[in-house]
Amino acid sequence: MTEHRLTAAILIFPDVEELDFVGPWEVFTMAKAGGAPLDVFTVGWPDTNITCAKGLKVTADYAFADAPHADIVLLPGGRGTRPLAQDDAFNNAIRSYLAAATWQTSVCTGAALLARAGFLEGRQATTNRGALDFLRAHAPHTYILDKRYVRDGNVITSAGVSAGIDMALWLVGHLFGEDTARSTQSHMEYFPEPPYGNAS
Repeated sequence: MTEHRLTAAILIFPDVEELDFVGPWEVFTMAKAGGAPLDVFTVGWPDTNITCAKGLKVTADYAFADAPHADIVLLPGGRGTRPLAQDDAFNNAIRSYLAAATWQTSVCTGAALLARAGFLEGRQATTNRGALDFLRAHAPHTYILDKRYVRDGNVITSAGVSAGIDMALWLVGHLFGEDTARSTQSHMEYFPEPPYGNAS
């Protein structure tokens, strides 16, 4: 259980997948509304004006150069992770920002950015089931699992898109207690019953 206020930074960048970051944002901010001592903000790379993968235009709270310290850093996925994984300036910058945080988390192909920054060496991790090979290419020394989310120490990775909600709910429960997580889930009405059943 945590008593002092924590901060969570959600990185966004060109061609970021919308629900990868909006899902965890909803969980964290709903938990805050329910009394969890958690402040959440977005960080844009390289600046604040971002066009997402499906065309949503958003303005981040901070440009990366001005980003305050965060206890939790979340790296979402999307097409934009492909060029970022090859961007040395980005990888060097995000490495130190991640290292200063207590929790390093990702959704979907954001796991490849964690890997490039050196946070998945010898760890278990996951990503979108359609991107397992992409992650393997960037994380040759990582045990890659096909699961909704994987916690290995203070690193938590999740599968694609909606799986980030599951991961964020787990983290809320871990940090602020199961009652807070259950209340957050209830207020979100997050009890998935997809009309076409669960994918195999």
